[in-house]
Amino acid sequence: MRAGIIGMGRYLPEKVVTNHDLEKMMDTSDEWIRTRTGIEERRIAADDVDTSDMAFSAAQKAIENAGITPEEIDLILVATVTPDSPFPSVACRIQERLGAKKAAAMDVSAACAGFMYGIITAKQFIESGVYKHVLVVGVEKLSKITDWTDRNTAVLFGDAAGAAIIAPVSGDRGILSFELGADGTGGKHLYQDEYIIMNGREVFKFAVRQMGESCINVLEKAGLKKEDVDFLIPHQANIRIMEASRQRLELPEEKMSKTVNKYGNTSAASIPISLVEELEAGKIKDDDLIVMVGFGGGLTWGAIAIRWGK
Repeated sequence: MRAGIIGMGRYLPEKVVTNHDLEKMMDTSDEWIRTRTGIEERRIAADDVDTSDMAFSAAQKAIENAGITPEEIDLILVATVTPDSPFPSVACRIQERLGAKKAAAMDVSAACAGFMYGIITAKQFIESGVYKHVLVVGVEKLSKITDWTDRNTAVLFGDAAGAAIIAPVSGDRGILSFELGADGTGGKHLYQDEYIIMNGREVFKFAVRQMGESCINVLEKAGLKKEDVDFLIPHQANIRIMEASRQRLELPEEKMSKTVNKYGNTSAASIPISLVEELEAGKIKDDDLIVMVGFGGGLTWGAIAIRWGK
């Protein structure tokens, strides 16, 4: 039995904040932001929409897309660093709203790599035969921990939620290999005090190295080669970091997801919302080999090689 993804959903706030909007708020420019990050705009959740509201919406869509009912969910894992409150967890909040009465529930804190951590945790429960359906949500309301006077961080982040249903899949489909890792010595380069604090130079160097290495590592673990990859879904943090991963895999531009321009860095939500975008655009098909890779505060990282389909 192999675990895979059988359903996806996402939530994107309606409010769009462009680089030109930020020009009016701080000392920055559209050109400065675009050339350094690839970001043109981002979504910001309304004041009365919290993390659990976004997670609930994305989860509902994933459940419907998977063709299951909330009562069939055995476990809910929510990857987030911006919960509504320290407790109850976002997972418990949406368990109640979904009516997933049989599901255990907990949050996972691995920052931007959180969705990868959630997927691999779900994989263990599925492939051990303990559970049949695990809901994994990546969600962040980063706008509430962003210093909107700090041009080094405020231009980067957005709000969103993405969700997946992990379950047994058929044949050669499903998660073929994975890598999870952490380097706590790098935590001082990206952390939250009241707001997000980041040493951009150090995080950039770490991400460029680790994202590329992790992509290669999961392919080697699966007994695959670069030319076997059909599509790359990198964490949407910065176009230059993403490009380094694509070049490491020697993939053409059209085989890498790029949503950072529209949504900015949405942390744990970035990989699942990008995955939904590419599925809806018809760029990912059954039996395609997908590599997903992310990094985040901690410092943490994770990568997955998955053969798409149920």
